[in-house]
Amino acid sequence: MNTPAKLGAYVLGLAVIFGGALGAGSAVGAVSPPPAADGHGAHAGPATPAPATSTTPPTPGGLQVSQNGYTLTPETTTVKPGEATDFRFTVTGPDGRPVTGYQVQHDKKLHFIVVSRDLGSFQHLHPEEAGGGVWSVKLTLPAAGAYRAFADFAPEGGTGLTLGADLHAEGDYTPKALPAAGRTSTVDGYTVTLDGDLSPGASSKLTLKVSKDGKPVTDLQPYLGAYGHLVALRAGDLAYLHVHPDGEPGDGRTAPGPEITFYAEVPSRGDYRLFLDFQHEGTVRTADFTARAGELPTPAATSGPEPTATPSTSGSHGAHNH
Repeated sequence: MNTPAKLGAYVLGLAVIFGGALGAGSAVGAVSPPPAADGHGAHAGPATPAPATSTTPPTPGGLQVSQNGYTLTPETTTVKPGEATDFRFTVTGPDGRPVTGYQVQHDKKLHFIVVSRDLGSFQHLHPEEAGGGVWSVKLTLPAAGAYRAFADFAPEGGTGLTLGADLHAEGDYTPKALPAAGRTSTVDGYTVTLDGDLSPGASSKLTLKVSKDGKPVTDLQPYLGAYGHLVALRAGDLAYLHVHPDGEPGDGRTAPGPEITFYAEVPSRGDYRLFLDFQHEGTVRTADFTARAGELPTPAATSGPEPTATPSTSGSHGAHNH
């Protein structure tokens, strides 16, 4: 191949690589806006100020190992599948030292969530302080594969944060498909039904009803300051979403079952995994669901040439287009 042909092939290869990367980013969906260059848009053109971004929603929790100067640092590097491991980690603060002061939230200073990357395995753990800002917890990863760990906490004098880090259990594995969306989950003889739908960009009311042997459970026991604790994770990137319970034990209006109500805020359409921890007869159990958030509102039409009078194509914005 002569020199001009080689150069042309090289440039074409770069175009394919960068074009593919841009397409992949568009398919996944932006998690946070890209940084602007000198306050202007990314494309060449007149030096006009970039539009205001004050309405840009914040990045969901758990996607970053470090945020606002705080960093989640695992000290344990090896986890064998099926074996209990003394897993240790620290959260370092803006001064580079392990954080030792935490606010109590939902009855605990720190909540530690571990899920498999395919969202088939879920654990809600409560580590113990080992001294010097080190946290320790007995962790068993059920099988080989990739996992994500979340530390959910609020440092003294600060706001709540959720930091995430990847974990790996050695060995060969094949990720499982995401469970199908549904409204019923069974665990240890209990049936939990889900009422309500996730709406992208809005607060969604979700009501979960617990029954056992066909009878409503009306004597749920408090767990983490509520009659249930719900964790919501976005499939694909495992964004950790804030879910707020409606009411609390002893407030004079919240019944101990059979219904537990939450308000969830999901940032985008797509599939989510919901994990409900509830306590009855002294044991905490977890019911899980796959839920789908519907379409985002159709953006208003921009100014431009009048379209030709042709019929619209149904299904061009299908709910399953991720």
